[in-house]
Amino acid sequence: MKLELSRVIQGGARLGVLQGIGRTGQLSLKVPGCLLYTHFGTVPHLTQDTLQTISILPSVTQVTLSNIAEHQEVLEEFKDGFKKFAGLHDTVLYCSLHDPATRSPTGYATNKTVSVWGSGGRIELTASKFMALLKTVKPDWYQSMADGETWPANTSRKRIRKSVDRTLAYLDECLLVHQKSQGLDGVELFGVVEGGDVMEERVRSARETAKRPVAGFCLDGLQTGSVDQALRTQLITSMTKELPEDKPRLLQGVGRPDEVLACVEAGVDLFEGFFPFQVTERGCALCFNYDVSPDPERAVLELNEEERSAGGDTQPKGDLNCEDQTQMTSFEMNLKDKRYGDDFKPLVEGCGCYCCRNHQRAYLHHLLVTNELLAGVLLMIHNITHYQNFFGAVREALAADKMDLLKRRVLGESRNSD
Repeated sequence: MKLELSRVIQGGARLGVLQGIGRTGQLSLKVPGCLLYTHFGTVPHLTQDTLQTISILPSVTQVTLSNIAEHQEVLEEFKDGFKKFAGLHDTVLYCSLHDPATRSPTGYATNKTVSVWGSGGRIELTASKFMALLKTVKPDWYQSMADGETWPANTSRKRIRKSVDRTLAYLDECLLVHQKSQGLDGVELFGVVEGGDVMEERVRSARETAKRPVAGFCLDGLQTGSVDQALRTQLITSMTKELPEDKPRLLQGVGRPDEVLACVEAGVDLFEGFFPFQVTERGCALCFNYDVSPDPERAVLELNEEERSAGGDTQPKGDLNCEDQTQMTSFEMNLKDKRYGDDFKPLVEGCGCYCCRNHQRAYLHHLLVTNELLAGVLLMIHNITHYQNFFGAVREALAADKMDLLKRRVLGESRNSD
């Protein structure tokens, strides 16, 4: 795996391509970018055939040990790894510790173990159990064990320091097993950077992790609701100064578009793709503007922007600064609202997804109020498409020096202010 950067913007933003990823080394991933979020290898609401109707899927699929750990015996008996077990093809399999869309309980990490939470409750993992599980999963990338329980606001500096020490000790144990295991040949290990909201611990964690032979870095403990964006940006900037430029940085637990933009500018390369799922579960559709093209014929979201600027009744309602990840944000429309019952426009004018090409807001409203399963399918198709196109716009904006314009678009400011 090699990160080839075509541009580094002053201040930290990076544009490039992760080349040679996966066991065969034939796949690539553009950065900034995001991973494909799944539950046990399946994108929620979508079959593999339906998923393939989305033309811009990322080449890296994320699975979590919290979903997989309780099925270890089955995978050991199957023997061919999780990718084949779940019917995944032509993708890089990345295995993380926790589900980014669900907060895990705190207070269970010890000097020797971390805990994950499956449908049957808590599963405690030592480093040896963790690595044995990964040998059965056979991922292409995986996150090292980490004590990431320092995101609550009342966490003491002593506890944060302990989490950094534990995470480094876990990493050393994992590296020792990894380097001796033939079953993990060609598998890439990502070290985890912890440190809560304490700058000195963040710098120490990043500096020490960078000394280890890891393929990339997971920046943990900065998820939405744990720190405000200004502090998050400061912490990321301090960490990335300690990390090598030629290895990718994956930020965990952040997916909201405004936060993504701020973190990209601070030097983050990769994000987890759980935000479209959360929006879908709320019965909502992403509708924010991300167009930075000078060509008006390509301005696929202009009608939505005009309605928003004029205060039309399609203006999304929600809290831009909400800390609760289940709460609606200002980047989406709530299609359960009765005003959409006779609205015959597509979810987003000009969107090329299957849902917007074939259905109207009124139909989605009907599906949602009658609890039809098709609602989740159509919303997930649209929300993944919209979110992936947003990351394409981020890369376009970085290449063309239009990040300020993109931020104004995404935050809903009038086009007349350009």
